[in-house]
Order: sequence, then C-alpha cells, then structure tokens
Amino acid sequence: MEFRDLKAQYNQYKSAIDDAIQNVLNSGAYIGGKEVNELEKELAEYVGVKHCITCANGTDALSLVLMAWDVKEGDAVFVPDFTFFSTGEVVSFNGATPVFVDVDEKTFNIDPVTLKQSIEKVIEEGNLNPKVVIPVDLFGLPANYDEIEKIAKQYDLLVLEDGAQGFGGNINGKMACSFGEAATTSFFPAKPLGCYGDGGAIFTNCDETAELLRSYKVHGKGENKYDNVRIGVNSRLDTMQAAILQVKLKAFIEHELDGVNSAYQLYSEKLRNFVETPYIPEGYYSSFAQYTIKLESKEQRDGLQARLKENDIPSMIYYIKPMHLQQAFANLTYRDEDFIITNKLCDTVLSLPMHPYLKEEEITKVCDVIKEFMKD
Repeated sequence: MEFRDLKAQYNQYKSAIDDAIQNVLNSGAYIGGKEVNELEKELAEYVGVKHCITCANGTDALSLVLMAWDVKEGDAVFVPDFTFFSTGEVVSFNGATPVFVDVDEKTFNIDPVTLKQSIEKVIEEGNLNPKVVIPVDLFGLPANYDEIEKIAKQYDLLVLEDGAQGFGGNINGKMACSFGEAATTSFFPAKPLGCYGDGGAIFTNCDETAELLRSYKVHGKGENKYDNVRIGVNSRLDTMQAAILQVKLKAFIEHELDGVNSAYQLYSEKLRNFVETPYIPEGYYSSFAQYTIKLESKEQRDGLQARLKENDIPSMIYYIKPMHLQQAFANLTYRDEDFIITNKLCDTVLSLPMHPYLKEEEITKVCDVIKEFMKD
C-alpha cells in the first residue's frame, strides 16, 4: 500500500504524460516554452483570479510575494504554529520576524481569535510593524478567510494565502488560492496537484504585484532578463513540469478531487466511532492533501503507528514539532503555554494513506487495523 500513490496515477495517464514530455523534448524549449504560459492561463481560470505566475517551488512562491510587498526587517508576519517549516522560514529569509499563532483544535488552521490577540500584543509591545498574515490551508482545508480578512482589514494587514496543501479546496464555491491579496501553491509531487519535481505558483488580482513578481522571479528583469532593474532571484517553472501539470490538472479536475473526497467519506464512516476524524465546516470543501486523525495521547498515537507498520500500512506524523520549538527560531522568545492546541496536536495526530487511487479494500484494511487496535 502506498501513502500517496503517484505510480498508479502515472500508469493511468502514462500515454498523455509521455506525449507531453516528448513534445517538450521535440521543441527544445526547456525553459519558458509555450506550455508554461498555457498552464498559467489554465490555473488562473480554474482558481478564478486575474494572474497566475509560476515559479520554481512553493517556498519561492511565498518568498517572492514577500519581496514584492517589501516585507523586511522590523515587520511582523503572523504564521500558524502548526504547519510546515517553510511558511515561517520565508519570513526570516526576507529579514522580517515570524509571529507564531496557535491553531483551531478542530480545523488545525490558524485561530482567528488568537490571531487578533497576537496582533494586539505586537502593537502593544511596539517593537515590530504588523504587516502580513499567512494563513495555511492545512491538509487541504481552506482557512477561515471570512474572519481572517476582517481582522486583517481592521489592522491594515496584507493576507497571503499559503495554499500549498489547499489547491482544489473551496469555501462556498470560492476556490482556494483566490483569497487574500495574493496566494501561493506548491507542485511538489505529493501535493494535491503535483509535478515530477519541484514547482510552485502565485495567484493575484493585482496588476502591480503580478508585474513585480514576473520581474523578481527572473533576476529582477526589466524589459528582458539582460535589463535588470532590481535585485531578484532565479525561480522559474521549467517547461517539462508545466507540460506534465497540464495533463495532471485535467485529471485533477475531472475525477481526482472526487476520488479523495470519496476516500474521506469512506474512512470517516468506518472510523468515526473509534478515533477523531477530520472536521470539515459547513460550506467548506477539502482537497485532502492528508487524511489526519487524532488520538487521545502520544502513547496511543505512537502505538497505533507501530501497529499499522506491522501490517505494512504506511502513516506519517504531520507535524512532530511545533514551529515555535524549531531550533532555527531559537532566537525568538515564545511561551510554550501560548500554544496549547499545537502542542497537543503534535503529540496526537496521525495521517493515513490518502490519494485518489485508493481502493475500497485498502481503506477497509486500514480501518480494520485501527478498530482492532482501539479495542485492545
């Protein structure tokens, strides 16, 4: 059993993917080929925004937006404490200070109430300028943008949606990666929409931001890459990955989102009386980058993971360490008691195999092992 079965996906679309790769090889346009522009248009249309700017990876996508917004030393950027390292890393990389915020116990996403308290604390201390909040659409579920955007407006903050795991989700039909002033996603192979290497994209309706991003991602170019008007980086999505993503985007829209949501429903039907299953608020739709359950304690979680391994069932812990305890942020001062929910989640969450090609008998096997363990 695969945790995320990329081989099954490739086998189903082998002919179309192979043809797309061969077309790029035949063209010789490995950087900046027509497939890149075509993909950007397709992605922007799907998400429902004016501009899509592809880049080398999801981390660069976040960093490029912060560059375009002139986020720098002295600025505070609010980030959920329960997420992957890169969301906070890009803040420090751009010279600003990440301010970690505890999350909602049910959705695992940034808690609007705690966010507001954190902003007011930074203002009261007077050492940093609150500038940006980066909500993360964790495990495929969009964050609570209705409340987050109200808070951001109240305190004049920019909202940067980290949709690395959330691409394909929506809130009442409004797609993930269309919230805030800008949004990003990742095409890392295991993401909801993944390529066969690294890749990322930025989404925005702002013409000025889009123009800056297209400059920053190619060495700060002006009219061309040899006319350099600002200090930038080299962060481009190559043509091969764009061609692969064109094929995979079609599959993603046509059936893969339905596939993971069917798997979610089957898992939850079988497990709801045994463990705490994912919570999806009314009106929300998840793209299920992960299917994550909660156990009662670290000992129980670790014991279940060991039992699953004995039965050749892969599982993962996302995330085993909170952001505020990462050594890279040791120069920042945080009180552990301010992150009660995150600390608990790191000890009790467990992610199960999840992808559009899971068979019913595989889900049944996973659930049977979990139910037997819980009865012991």
